[in-house]
Amino acid sequence: MPVIPGTKPTRAVLIALKKRMKVAQTGHSLLKMKRDGLMIEFFEVLNKAKTVRKELVEALLIAEQRLQMAMAIEGTVAIGSVAYSLQKEPTIQLESRNIMGVVVPKIEAEAVQKKMYERGYGVIGTSAAIDEAADAYEVLLDKIILAAEVETAMIRLVEDIDSTKRRVNALEFKVVPDLKLTIKFISMALEEMERDNLVKMKMLKGKSERKAAAELAKKEAEIAAAAMADA
Repeated sequence: MPVIPGTKPTRAVLIALKKRMKVAQTGHSLLKMKRDGLMIEFFEVLNKAKTVRKELVEALLIAEQRLQMAMAIEGTVAIGSVAYSLQKEPTIQLESRNIMGVVVPKIEAEAVQKKMYERGYGVIGTSAAIDEAADAYEVLLDKIILAAEVETAMIRLVEDIDSTKRRVNALEFKVVPDLKLTIKFISMALEEMERDNLVKMKMLKGKSERKAAAELAKKEAEIAAAAMADA
């Protein structure tokens, strides 16, 4: 893990990096909490998706069986005529809801399951098999809409979990270690510079003291010489 390129070993940079480290560590903790929360939500949605998928398959099998029964009793032409008699088509309203920052769809459907008089075909002249087939396909459509909502939510949660994991790993294995190494490098560099400055100051102090001592000795010698000359 290299030191962050272009980093200058100064106290200002060290302070800035320590602040950045604190932000990165806080962000790492928050992202881990978000990831764990999303995982919990995902497994809840996954369990719901499994149940809905099972119900969807069962509804499909029932609908196909009842359609086959209706076709056997009424014939294909009658079934087609009933299908074209639909007056009010189902309406879909797409909204959204938020799961820990992840926007997932919420699908509201109207006029999916109808009463017999709302289907558009006459009750007289058709058998109960057609009514049962219509009921089964309306239930199937309800399950399809619910499955679309749940499985789309599951896909979006998976995508956000994956994105959050990548960010957590980047902070944990790249950003934070690089910051720690860089902070250590700058701290060591500053300590080394302080030691060098201390040595230089001691050398300058020693030189100054020696110079002062030499000047003092010279003056003393001059005074002594002058005293001897006067004597």
